[in-house]
Amino acid sequence: MSAFERYLSIWVALAILAGVMLGQVAPGLVGVLAGLEYGSVNFVVAVLIWFMVYPMMVAVDFRALARVHERPKGMIITLVVNWLIKPFTMAALGLLFFEVIFAPFIEPGTAGQYIAGMILLGTAPCTAMVFVWSQMTKGDPNYTLAQVSLNDAVMVFAYAPIVALLLGVTDIVVPWETLVLSVVLYVVIPLAAGVLTRVQMTRGTADPAEAEALVGGFTARIKPFSVVGLLATVALLFAFQGEVILRQPLVIAMIAVPLLIQSYGMFAVAYWAAKAWRVPHKVAAPCAMIGTSNFFELAVAVAIGLFGLNSIAALVTVVGVLVEVPVMLSLVWFANRTTHWFPAEEVRAAGHAPVRSR
Repeated sequence: MSAFERYLSIWVALAILAGVMLGQVAPGLVGVLAGLEYGSVNFVVAVLIWFMVYPMMVAVDFRALARVHERPKGMIITLVVNWLIKPFTMAALGLLFFEVIFAPFIEPGTAGQYIAGMILLGTAPCTAMVFVWSQMTKGDPNYTLAQVSLNDAVMVFAYAPIVALLLGVTDIVVPWETLVLSVVLYVVIPLAAGVLTRVQMTRGTADPAEAEALVGGFTARIKPFSVVGLLATVALLFAFQGEVILRQPLVIAMIAVPLLIQSYGMFAVAYWAAKAWRVPHKVAAPCAMIGTSNFFELAVAVAIGLFGLNSIAALVTVVGVLVEVPVMLSLVWFANRTTHWFPAEEVRAAGHAPVRSR
């Protein structure tokens, strides 16, 4: 690990400060960049995320991808955490903090919007950044892609009913333009680019080990661009919301508290389940990450549609963006230091040979 990667948390902290300062020094430029969006998906951020996601997509091996169903444990944990636990714990934390603990410090009658914003976040599992976190923990790229794809498919059918149930609102309109555009930008395009790169690079190579060595060397060379993309994304996100942070620091801090508890709690549940079930670390890490991070573009779009652009619910979803990156980096650090908790290969039922983690 290079010195730059070893002190990544310091560079992220500096990127956060740089972003907030940029928002104050050049608000016009930041406003122009923030306006380059459609359906709450910012195209500048999308390009930066693409740089981060692309190396993992190059590592996707479709021959191995076709066999991910043989190791279903990670998929099961992801589905249970994302759809049977996470939305309901987020709603419970919202009630606890904004109806009870923080009630004296917020305006009367606004608790419902704080809770609504948290529910909208908790019901939307991540689509894009989980590829980055998986790559940083040396996660299995084939499993990560399959996990994200499965969650996207479930989201199409489950997001609106769960949100409607928890909010008590029946007219939830899923912003399909946000959902479809995000999947295309964050999954389809980088996957297509990765596949084309891999095919071109390994053409004429019969030995799978040699092919993997070529791919590994290529991804190692472009890894610095991925890290730069991460830092630029952090700076930009904080530049977009720098004014909000400086204007309402106490409100931001109050919103952040339950979001932090939720994030670390969901990671602990998924990671512990993976450890107890003897899931390999290359699957356990991305499995826990996707249950922790959120699809904030979707949450922001729905919050704006239901409550308005300047609503508290929309603010909560935005704070979710700001909290997520530092939290996920801390979990990447933790996951990378606990690889010894997990087996190197999938533990199968008696009578079956173990499946090696790729």
